[in-house]
Amino acid sequence: MSSRSLSAILLLLGAFVATCHASNGDRTQFFHNCRQNCERTNCSADGLEIQEQAVKFYKQSVFDRLFQWSCADECQYGCMWRTVLAFFERGWPIPQFYGKWPFLRLLGMQEPASVIFSGLNFAVHLRLLRKFRREVRPDSPCYMLTHIFAVTSLNGWVWSAIFHTRDFPLTELLDYAFAYSIILCSLYVMVMRMLHRYSLFLRGVISLAFLSYYINYFAYLSVGRFNYSFNMMVNVATGVVAAVGWFVWCHFVRTRRPYFRRILRFYVLMALAMSLELLDFPPILWILDAHALWHLATVPLASLYYDFMIEDCRTLRKEKVAAGGYAFYN
Repeated sequence: MSSRSLSAILLLLGAFVATCHASNGDRTQFFHNCRQNCERTNCSADGLEIQEQAVKFYKQSVFDRLFQWSCADECQYGCMWRTVLAFFERGWPIPQFYGKWPFLRLLGMQEPASVIFSGLNFAVHLRLLRKFRREVRPDSPCYMLTHIFAVTSLNGWVWSAIFHTRDFPLTELLDYAFAYSIILCSLYVMVMRMLHRYSLFLRGVISLAFLSYYINYFAYLSVGRFNYSFNMMVNVATGVVAAVGWFVWCHFVRTRRPYFRRILRFYVLMALAMSLELLDFPPILWILDAHALWHLATVPLASLYYDFMIEDCRTLRKEKVAAGGYAFYN
């Protein structure tokens, strides 16, 4: 089990610290000139009339207008594909633009595969939360912990879908902030699970500390210059601490809680899924990239987490009833 734990941690680290390729597409003079000429021709006049005419020229769909694709955005999108074609004709590798691969826009969505898979994750968490509520009594220990994790995950996947639909500074901020909230919440659940039989005061103080830390981190992401490397390191550290905590717990309870394998499998497979990010490659059919595959891989893994919590809550309640109070077990 220790070797598996080590492998999972190493994969988790590798997946998070993988660096993005240079955005050689938007740095070319070809792209710069194309975009500048397009905007000067179509988007630089005063008033909205020329903007509306330019938008009609690009034959925007109702979804493009709904997701606020402006004339300048259309110029950037069109010049991106002209640059990709120029690279292709010269036999050069497919370029990235502003840190991202070129994606084919679908129904107004910048990265349609990631949007769809984020939506699938949302649907799975919602379904599993309902399953948890059906199968676990509200008076079970740690009952609310699962709800906190589920609501945090649902919120995170909503903003993931929004960000991949349209990449604005605000949607980017909320995607990063709420993605981290899921990782931090997994650590919080681990800590609260270990302390579930301790005093309400102690658990309240720790909960307040977690909340205060997250608010401060959200403020850090919101002001000043965003540091991607530091944010990655924080995500890695938080995820690794949560995983190690569960691995240690699994080691100590392996003889009396056979369902420990579910949470162990969850973190090991989650680390393997995250390693897909290392396979950074141009999108298949200009839609499906490694990041989208990572979102797809997380869809079936959620059931392992909720199944563990269902069995754990049931077991803790049985022990609590049998002992006439809280069990003296971990």
